[in-house]
Amino acid sequence: MNSPAPASRPNVTLLIVLAAVVAAFGLWLGTRYANAPAQPKLASALLYPEPRTIADFALQQANGKPLTPADWRGHWNFVYFGYTTCPDVCPTTLAELKSVWAELGKRGAQDKLRVDFVSVDPERDTADTLAKYVGFFSPDFVAATGSDAELTKLTRSLGIVYSRTKKDDGSIEVDHSGSIVIVDPQGRLVGLFRPPFAAKDLADDMTTLAGWR
Repeated sequence: MNSPAPASRPNVTLLIVLAAVVAAFGLWLGTRYANAPAQPKLASALLYPEPRTIADFALQQANGKPLTPADWRGHWNFVYFGYTTCPDVCPTTLAELKSVWAELGKRGAQDKLRVDFVSVDPERDTADTLAKYVGFFSPDFVAATGSDAELTKLTRSLGIVYSRTKKDDGSIEVDHSGSIVIVDPQGRLVGLFRPPFAAKDLADDMTTLAGWR
């Protein structure tokens, strides 16, 4: 009866190398997830598994100052895209944010947070129009807009979409995403709030984020 041939030395060496690689990968993977900061428990916000880099952009605030990625560093940012002549979702969302902002003031969390309204209708939403519209809801809210080139660059980076269509009667129809984007103090996209919004859930989640990281 023939005995099985012993494994050749090259095959044994290869198996040892493969085992070492698998073990090293498992150690790296375990260390990565062990060191990853645990996400906070939130009522309605959706946080992404990993922060996402935001493309450089240059918009103009209603007060005449520029709005760049640098302005979103140092605090949590909640950014909503819309336009001042929006008949429904924009004023409704800003009204919710007004209530949320008042509640955050009672909780002493406003200094760590910021709300931005970015118009996707730059031709009609002049600086004066934007300032009056957004200021009606809160003088603390930042109002800004910019060229379509800059708006497109930013919205694509944030996963937001918008479009404007000129109708036969000369009116302009604007469509846009309804989510509120969340940008962390490092200026990275980390998540969003999806409609419909509930003021209490927004306030609770924003307060939690203000105390996280």
